[in-house]
Amino acid sequence: MAALRTALLEVGEPHMLIGGTAVILRGVARVTDDIDATVWAVHLDIEHMLAVLARHEIVGRIPDAAAFAHDRQVLLLRHTPTATPMELSLASLPFEREALRRAELLDVSGMDMPVARAQDLVIYKTIAWRDRDRTDVERLLHAYPDDIDLAHVRRVIQEFAAALDEPERVEDFERLLTRVRGTPRRSPRG
Repeated sequence: MAALRTALLEVGEPHMLIGGTAVILRGVARVTDDIDATVWAVHLDIEHMLAVLARHEIVGRIPDAAAFAHDRQVLLLRHTPTATPMELSLASLPFEREALRRAELLDVSGMDMPVARAQDLVIYKTIAWRDRDRTDVERLLHAYPDDIDLAHVRRVIQEFAAALDEPERVEDFERLLTRVRGTPRRSPRG
C-alpha cells in the first residue's frame, strides 16, 4: 500500500482506496487479499503511470496491461516484493470525480492514505454487485446509518442501472436497504 501511495503521489492525480481494503479501513471486518484503488485518469498517460509504478516495484500482472487498461479502464497490477495483487481503476465519470474529492485521509500504519467514504463505497459496491459486494453494502449501511445520503446513493445507482440496462439493480438495492432497516444496528466489526 505504501508503494502504491508513493507512486500515485508521483503521478500527481487524485486517487483513493476502494474495494475490500477501504471497507476494512472503514471499520468493517472482512478479509481481502488484494488492494483496489482508483485514480483520476481523464488526462492520464497510462504508459507513463506504468513506468512510475514499476519504479515502485508495481508491475502489470497480465501481458500488455496497458492495452487491457485502455479497453477496460482498469490496470491489473502486482507488487513484486509481496506478490500482492492490485487493481487500479481509471476514473473518468462525474460520480468518480466527486468521490475522489470526498475521499478522507486515514492513517494507515503511519501513512496518510486517501480512502473512499462509506457512502461512495456503497455506490462502488452496488455497481460491482457480486455476493461479497452485497455483504459489504449491507455492513456499511449498518455501520454508517446516519452518514450515508440515501437520496444521492439512489440517484447514482439509478444512473448506473440505466447505463448498464439493469433496472433490477435498483430493486435489489432497495430490498437490501429494507432488510438492513429491519434489523438492529450492530458494530461494524460485529
